[in-house]
Amino acid sequence: MKIFKAFFFLSILFCSTLVEAQGTNDWANFGRYSEANKTVKQPVKAVFMGNSITEGWVNMDPGFFTENNYIGRGISGQVSSQMLVRFQSDVINLKPKAVVILAGTNDIALNNGYITVEHIFENIVSMTELAKQNDIKVVLCSVLPAHSFPWRPEVEPVKLIDELNTKIKTYAKEHKIAYADYYAAMVDERKGLKPIYQKDEVHPNIEGYKTMEQVIQKVLRKLL
Repeated sequence: MKIFKAFFFLSILFCSTLVEAQGTNDWANFGRYSEANKTVKQPVKAVFMGNSITEGWVNMDPGFFTENNYIGRGISGQVSSQMLVRFQSDVINLKPKAVVILAGTNDIALNNGYITVEHIFENIVSMTELAKQNDIKVVLCSVLPAHSFPWRPEVEPVKLIDELNTKIKTYAKEHKIAYADYYAAMVDERKGLKPIYQKDEVHPNIEGYKTMEQVIQKVLRKLL
């Protein structure tokens, strides 16, 4: 088991080093937050790891993050594999008390090519294990509902999102990990985002983010 863990962490380190060495071909986008990470003040209460939903959250309601000592590390378009590769730089090195992981939407949308739900889930589990190894508490988040993807109309995400969320929720329960159920709070009868919470079937508007804030605050107040 120890050999496996050592191999796993060396593999992550190798992937990170390889991507950084590629310079302008920065697949995981280490450059997005490299300068900001240097100026982060300790202690950090929570880092929010994610994609455009998380990045948009910080842009649309920055006060929620600054007032609560939270840091957003979302990058638009990213899949879970990219988040896993930059997890050391954008989460662990910041030494937060907790990490809030919201991933999977862009995987299901095939942003980086085909990937199974099982492999998306495994990437999320890997981020969880990395956090736990570094004494960082974890909040796993449900993928937000989406009836369709404007940039990928051929994909039918409803069943895939249900499948991924079931895996995440079950894993969280079995391993006693905090779980933030944005899906239940925001889903409509189509199993998409309620119109009052979204602007394009995928990305929340300010009302959507306010609802997400209510959900995550209840979880983090119990956890921290």
